[in-house]
Amino acid sequence: QVQLVESGGGLVHSGGSLRLSCVASDITFNFYTMGWYRQAPGKEREFVASLNWSGDTPSIADSLKGRFTISRDNAKEVHLQMTSLKPEDTAVYYCNLRRTVGFNYEAWGQGTRVTVSS
Repeated sequence: QVQLVESGGGLVHSGGSLRLSCVASDITFNFYTMGWYRQAPGKEREFVASLNWSGDTPSIADSLKGRFTISRDNAKEVHLQMTSLKPEDTAVYYCNLRRTVGFNYEAWGQGTRVTVSS
């Protein structure tokens, strides 16, 4: 069972920045993507960003391009750098790992809360 642990959430003023981190453990396979989703109060969970297995192809939600970037230290640790934060970025941010070769498998972290005050 893959474990994903997020960190870095908190309270920030509008225009500020935050960096979220996610560390994965107990992975027994290769070829997966790691990324982030978020869920704002009263809304559905939405895609934020992801990074492919080789780490060379980031994917960012169109509405967040230019403000959010995703990077990694290695295949088991990814970061989400968020800049120029807006109150509408307020949400719980979830780390996600999805296997891309072999049987379907997906894991989620427990979530880290980001609150952007106006």
